[in-house]
Amino acid sequence: MEFKAGQIAAMIGGTVDGDPEIAVSTFAKIEEAGAGAITFLANPKYTHHIYTTGASIVLVRRDFVAEQPVGATLIRVDDPYETLSRLLEFASRAMTPQPIGIEQPCHIADGVAVGDDCYVGAFAYIGRGAVIGSGVKIYPQAYIGDGVSVGDGSIIYPGAKIYHSCKIGKRCIIHAGAVIGADGFGFAPTADGSYHKIPQIGIVEIADDVEIGANTTVDRATMGATRIERGAKLDNLIQAAHNTEIGHDTVIAAQAGIAGSTKIGSNCMIGGQTGFAGHICIGDRVQIGAQSGIPGNVADDSILMGYPAVPARDFMRQAAYMKRLGELFNRVKELERSINKNK
Repeated sequence: MEFKAGQIAAMIGGTVDGDPEIAVSTFAKIEEAGAGAITFLANPKYTHHIYTTGASIVLVRRDFVAEQPVGATLIRVDDPYETLSRLLEFASRAMTPQPIGIEQPCHIADGVAVGDDCYVGAFAYIGRGAVIGSGVKIYPQAYIGDGVSVGDGSIIYPGAKIYHSCKIGKRCIIHAGAVIGADGFGFAPTADGSYHKIPQIGIVEIADDVEIGANTTVDRATMGATRIERGAKLDNLIQAAHNTEIGHDTVIAAQAGIAGSTKIGSNCMIGGQTGFAGHICIGDRVQIGAQSGIPGNVADDSILMGYPAVPARDFMRQAAYMKRLGELFNRVKELERSINKNK
């Protein structure tokens, strides 16, 4: 499927700088693109590629000023990265039509309410009392437990498991292998040194427009609900323990671990392999670098790195000192030898 620069600009509200008739049929990275491809320039450190790229069209910011001749046609937009995401979404829908209908064999319990234009793949299981909204896609081998509700337009990919009574909002994406609503890690020590399992009778509530990555686990609450608010995005292989709360539009990268009853605020950005202690509160708009350890509460607008995490500037300063330790150690030894020699 081909689109001309003028057509693309009209779709995204951009302005063409170059040939409006030039056509593209694929996407590519700016340093690898060839003729017939559209790419983008969002990060200034890649600016040098725009003068050598073979792409036919490049999305750039409206205020971009070329310092050398550019061979590609430019489409000027407010935010090239966000615009690219919309174009990719459009292309994905065009290339991959969404399935509709119920494949066999699958199991849909008697009385389950399934909305219009849904898809239920082969070997999927939908339990008693479940409510499936309109346009929901449930792929093969997915498990939807008793009493689960799935909002309109949500996608449950193959092998995902949603335990009983959990609630999934509208337009959510649950990727393959994710488990929503498994028991929280609750055990009471006994006098003989063994552990008695604490029943986990709560649920998981996931609001609208949330995405849960492959093999991520979100545990049900001991009591009440584990909550993920609107627009939050969880990467693959994340553990969110019982009674955690994740605020709206927060993004968390892979392999992060969130201990029980931790509350993470809204619009946070959390790097991969970050670990959170339990029963702490993380403020809004917090940024945390990868592999950080968070042992206590964090104020709004903090930027942290390290283990245990400290303000990012302090971490950078400490890292610089660490690089000089060998040199400083040798200088101290030399000073000791000089002092001992002059005694």
